[in-house]
Amino acid sequence: MNEHYISSNLIYSSENDQFFKNNTPIKNDKDMDIQQSEFNSLIKKEISSFIHKSFSNIIALIGAGASVLCTAGTVDTRFGKTVFMLATLINDELKLDPSLFTLQQLADLCKYDIPVEISDTDGNIKLNSAFNLEDFLSNLLSFEKYVSAIEHDKYIASKKKILSLIISNTSYDYDNSYLKHSAFINTVSHLVNAPSKLTIVTTNYDTLIEDAADSIGYTVMDGFSFSHRPYFDSDMFEWNLVKDIENIKTRELEYKKNILNLLKLHGSLTWERDGQGIRRKEKSDVIEPIMIFPSSEKYMQSYQDPYFELFAKFQELLKRPNTLLITSGFSFADNHISQMIIQAILHNKSLALLISDYNINQSNPNWDKLTELMKHNYQIAFLQATMNSDLTDYLGEYYDD
Repeated sequence: MNEHYISSNLIYSSENDQFFKNNTPIKNDKDMDIQQSEFNSLIKKEISSFIHKSFSNIIALIGAGASVLCTAGTVDTRFGKTVFMLATLINDELKLDPSLFTLQQLADLCKYDIPVEISDTDGNIKLNSAFNLEDFLSNLLSFEKYVSAIEHDKYIASKKKILSLIISNTSYDYDNSYLKHSAFINTVSHLVNAPSKLTIVTTNYDTLIEDAADSIGYTVMDGFSFSHRPYFDSDMFEWNLVKDIENIKTRELEYKKNILNLLKLHGSLTWERDGQGIRRKEKSDVIEPIMIFPSSEKYMQSYQDPYFELFAKFQELLKRPNTLLITSGFSFADNHISQMIIQAILHNKSLALLISDYNINQSNPNWDKLTELMKHNYQIAFLQATMNSDLTDYLGEYYDD
């Protein structure tokens, strides 16, 4: 049974072209099985009742999965890659350069115990599905100070190669012909009432959100000044763009439309430090981007500048009353962010959470905890949908025929 939508009292699922509500086949008014379009409409109606409640504060959390484009079940490598794909690429690239350690050699050196490669039933060598890139990088970065003098230079060169591969494989441009980030921004922004702004929070380094917003004429408040050489200033998130109405008696203000806040929790390909602070540049001009690389060290790094201000802002937003949080492509494997959200749900009774992903039957401690909270009637629902396929269709207005 494939589950498409789950809430505290409702499950929409399908199996062999038959559709079910709470495990009971759904029939139309002619007592016949419904079709896919009717099934989708039923889910859209549920989503509409969940998100169209005049929330005072709306946040969208965008994870790595939102940058992935799948066509006919295959990931389009021109855009985002899964973590496993990235690990496979790193493994292959290191093997090609004899001046570098292989991934397995690095794993042996830094005491990462899971084999990097395994043999399948046909004897073919492939990356071990149990290999965890984040855990491996944690070992790699932590072990650096213990590397012997003889192996040090090669170790550092190998580490730099891995990090450069992560940077290069998260650097791609927005293409409106394939990606749907602009439609998502436009759709969710219409749920927000001025003077509130949509806030998009992302763990991604890429610039898809900024580029998508720019393509449809949105102004992005990303914590940087509006100067010729923009520098990071977290106070910018609190500002709005307004103009006076020519009525002195009422002193009305008109808020600029099409504006959003963007919090890039793990840094960006366009950020770099200089002598004056953190500066935003064009990707092509950045030599050493400010990024938290995937590792368990992310927790400690999040207390450093500028990450601390970004995490603090996100936490403050989650505490606001009458808040809706929509996630896309975020697996809740990142414990630091996941715990922040779970604690907010437990203490902010007016916080609603809609989790969207290609697979809503995942199992990790944080996902399991959210499922448990949903069963205890917290405002949590799960939707099988992705950023670049059908998510925007479900989030649009529902019209009852």
